[in-house]
Amino acid sequence: MKATISTNKGDINLELFPEKTPKTVANFVNLSQRGYYNNLQFHRVIDNFMIQGGCPNGDGRGGPGYTFEDEF
Repeated sequence: MKATISTNKGDINLELFPEKTPKTVANFVNLSQRGYYNNLQFHRVIDNFMIQGGCPNGDGRGGPGYTFEDEF
């Protein structure tokens, strides 16, 4: 399964693995389809390593209002 994040710096192409992390992928897809991520910023960026986003507060402390267990 693939997804694309469109940013003002260009697109980020993702490969999702629902067979390995079904709840995480379903959550990401559901929030994406509902527009949850629209206009949110990446609140943490480390060049050539990683980005973090999805926080409505812009500081990494917010979320959609629920949690679920980690999938590894």
